[in-house]
Amino acid sequence: MYRSHNCGELRATDVSREVTLAGWVQKSRDKGFMIWVDLRDRYGITQLIFDEERTAKDMMSKAKSLGREFVIQVKGQVIERTSKNPNMPTGDVEILVSELTILNKAKTPPFTIEDETDGGEELRMQYRYLDIRRNPVRNSLIFRHKVAQEVRKYLSQEGFIEVETPYLIKSTPEGARDFVVPSRMNEGQFYALPQSPQTFKQLLMVGGMDKYFQIVKCFRDEDLRADRQPEFTQIDCEMAFVEQEDILNAFEGLTRHILKEINGVEVDKFPRMTFDEAMKRYGNDKPDIRFGMEFGELNEIAKHKDFGVFNNSELVVGLAVPGGNSYSRKDIDKLIDWVKRPQVGALGMVYVRCNENGTFKSSVDKFFDQDDLKNWAEATNAKAGDLICVLSGNTDKVRAQLSSLRMELAERLGLRKTNEFAPLWVIDFPLLEWDEDSNRYHAMHHPFTSPKPGQIELLDTDPGAVKANAYDLVLNGNEIGGGSIRIHDRATQSLMFDHLGFTKEEAKAQFGFLMNAFEYGAPPHGGIAFGLDRLVAILGGQETIRDFIAFPKNNSGRDVMIDAPSPIDEEQLKELKLKLNL
Repeated sequence: MYRSHNCGELRATDVSREVTLAGWVQKSRDKGFMIWVDLRDRYGITQLIFDEERTAKDMMSKAKSLGREFVIQVKGQVIERTSKNPNMPTGDVEILVSELTILNKAKTPPFTIEDETDGGEELRMQYRYLDIRRNPVRNSLIFRHKVAQEVRKYLSQEGFIEVETPYLIKSTPEGARDFVVPSRMNEGQFYALPQSPQTFKQLLMVGGMDKYFQIVKCFRDEDLRADRQPEFTQIDCEMAFVEQEDILNAFEGLTRHILKEINGVEVDKFPRMTFDEAMKRYGNDKPDIRFGMEFGELNEIAKHKDFGVFNNSELVVGLAVPGGNSYSRKDIDKLIDWVKRPQVGALGMVYVRCNENGTFKSSVDKFFDQDDLKNWAEATNAKAGDLICVLSGNTDKVRAQLSSLRMELAERLGLRKTNEFAPLWVIDFPLLEWDEDSNRYHAMHHPFTSPKPGQIELLDTDPGAVKANAYDLVLNGNEIGGGSIRIHDRATQSLMFDHLGFTKEEAKAQFGFLMNAFEYGAPPHGGIAFGLDRLVAILGGQETIRDFIAFPKNNSGRDVMIDAPSPIDEEQLKELKLKLNL
């Protein structure tokens, strides 16, 4: 072994002990007659000391040559520090070095290996192996490990079996775009990387596994955002002979366990909200319920006057900003500019000041009197000192716009506390959603989701009204898990494909294996998948997932460290019988 102890474990009780340490040079301080070196490894930092009185001349010379991030081994005696550092666990001791070995020299790193580094994100991703040496990134990866371990422990205790499913599968154009993999042995044919193990976990239920889970990589070739990666990790689960209630209880138990073990937070029974209610109250199917600012719909009390903007709108809706009356006119103008940004897309915003004396001052005083504005205040639960923000337009669009404004205001007001956790089940999702581009219905979750009992007939008459046995688990305004009760008989699955616009031939080509399996005694089953990356980030007090992934991609889906994706040579293309059309 290169070390007898790590750099984080020596204490005052170890004084006089002979030890061997190995690690990286964090920094050194040369006073001429005395040199101090901070030696770092994963576990902490220990101070080394070299001095002219007690250290050989050649070793002093070697110590002077040490640069940042040199890898070294030292042997020496633990001694008491004359000036102790109470901020360091090892701050009571230092090592009087008797032997120094340089194991590997290092170039000066392109950014400082410190908690607050001077490296930008792209640079740190290029040198990710250096970035991992920094405490915040390393601790995030250790944190992820702890979460994954707790998941495995809990599900195993609950009788779930971890089963690996294949990565080389069949392309299914429905849903997100596949990453495809050419097969040399099967000319002109391609595998796809799984967007999820959905059909395989259903087949495991047909196989009688009963309770399955897997912490598994999934792949989607989609345009990215800061919180998305082309490859991501799911906690994938499925259960047989269960109803929706059984699954909600099982995975509420898992989430409650993780919150307690990882964050020390105990949460009571999770509230539940229907999709329709979430959209009406928050304009969002993954609402953050750590704070109020619920929507108030104003159609009945705002469309009775001669104000065309409201009268010509499908929905007039507002919310109250706590203490918002303190905003200056300039502050409000900035808010109006914010909602007009292309990312939000509102055409404007009406506002009402709720004065301390019970009166109201609005941007539409010309059209609405004090009684009108009082009614708006009641509808939005606005109090004296608040500001009411009102948007109008197409129902779906205006709800999304006001939801964006709500989250932005909550961020500015400090209402989204990272150490506060508010889980929520959103249930009764629509089975289908209309896609304007393709001019047809798509499955809101996936084609294997079961409609609510008694609603299957509505598929012929009012497909948009059909509700699904589907549910999402939301935490602090982020969807961390989603699932459904599955279709488990061929006839219903075939009917579903018909309504999604699949021809019989397409359905058979893509999913014939699953429908065939349903004819051999498929049990009722359902499941859920958690996004591990996002779950870990939220539990760790963040909403971006990159620092919780060892080697992430950038916003263009590139690994800038290894420079991938990259071209392949002509020989490989020939072998695969591929031609590029660039």
